[in-house]
Amino acid sequence: MKKSAEELLEIDRKYFMHPSTHAHDHETGALPGRLVTGAQGIRIQDHRGETFIDGFAGLYCVNIGYGRIEVAEAMYEQAKRLAYYHTYVGHSTDVVAELSARIIDWAPEGMKKVYYGLSGSDANETQIKIVWYYNNILGRKHKKKIISRVGGYHGSSIASGSLTGLTSFHRHFDLPLERMKHTVRPHWYRNAPDGMDEAAFSRYCAEQLEALILAEGSETIAAFIGEPVLGTGGIVPPPAGYWQAIQDVLAKYDILLIADEVVCGFGRLGTPMGSQKYGIRPDLITIAKGLTSAYAPLSGVIVGEKVWDVIVSGSRKDGAMGHGWTYSGHPVSAAAALANLGILETENITARAADVGAYLQASLKAAFADHPLVGEVRGVGMLAALEFMADPAARVPFDKSQQVGPRIAAACMQRHLIARAMPDYDVLGFAPPLVTTREDVDEIVRIARDAVDAVAAEIS
Repeated sequence: MKKSAEELLEIDRKYFMHPSTHAHDHETGALPGRLVTGAQGIRIQDHRGETFIDGFAGLYCVNIGYGRIEVAEAMYEQAKRLAYYHTYVGHSTDVVAELSARIIDWAPEGMKKVYYGLSGSDANETQIKIVWYYNNILGRKHKKKIISRVGGYHGSSIASGSLTGLTSFHRHFDLPLERMKHTVRPHWYRNAPDGMDEAAFSRYCAEQLEALILAEGSETIAAFIGEPVLGTGGIVPPPAGYWQAIQDVLAKYDILLIADEVVCGFGRLGTPMGSQKYGIRPDLITIAKGLTSAYAPLSGVIVGEKVWDVIVSGSRKDGAMGHGWTYSGHPVSAAAALANLGILETENITARAADVGAYLQASLKAAFADHPLVGEVRGVGMLAALEFMADPAARVPFDKSQQVGPRIAAACMQRHLIARAMPDYDVLGFAPPLVTTREDVDEIVRIARDAVDAVAAEIS
């Protein structure tokens, strides 16, 4: 006999440990559950039959939108033909070979090979091991520290969680690891000293990075990792000149650059990857999310020529690198990625994201620039955020106990819009699917304005 939605929710509360979920409130029912039963385009449907605009594309990932049968059919056909075989010792499949070449076409110049995993977290674990391996092969046994940014997000495993610069991912886990260091968050609105414009703040960030490198000892710093645009740390585009200033410092001290493109890659900023948007010249790139639009789990590390040459040298000396995942290059996931990239390319979705993204930014600024609760409206492409302040002009934040960001996210949900309360500050984030239309943007902005006004009335 088929179970009812309420029975399934009770089973869920009893047996399923949810990620990033208040354990007590979920188990007791204080946090009401929701069964997502279907989705199409940019909207999802729940067990009550209610429909919601997904203004965050799942978790920044459903770039092509929901319900693309072509992807499901590609996965089905691949599963019928060959559901799995490993990629160890030179084994491959046609879909993995073709996908690897397609990914290199999307990447900036100088990239050479692709290594596969299943999530952004495991991809950044691979990045760390590659960086350490690289320096060991070169005989630089002390050059192992990796610098991230406060507010950066690079995963939630032990090592990648250490790279993440958010305290909630460190607290009670004995993190970060000693080899992981953090430099200033590149957020001009919150972190720039008084009177400093964006260009000067970018130089300040570079100076702070160099000071950290010298304090730790430049001979100990192996790599710097950064998202082209900070994601979970508040959806913060870099200030003017930031990436050039940072790369100048890295080049001075022979430090590898890892571009974490998990959020920004595959069209979200209106360019193939965020690296092309900001003139980033990475040695290594992390990809996931938009690679398959989350139709199947798949991540990747794109290895540049400089690093690959050292890996080849190491294999001549010591044999195969001792690193591998059982599901690396899983053929069903690779088939999903190929179908997803085909849709992105044939429907010119990256260019559409650039156009609608510009409209999203303009619409949010028009609706919120003078709102008494809003300190900053920011974003680029199909990433945007509203930051709420008790005194926007003086940049005075609300007391955390007021939970302004979560309350506004809840008010959006009541109005059938999913937007995300970001974890660090009172920030409401938007990352809609790249197939969102201008008409959809109008509805998203209208609902968000209603929600912000409702919470503003409660506060006042």
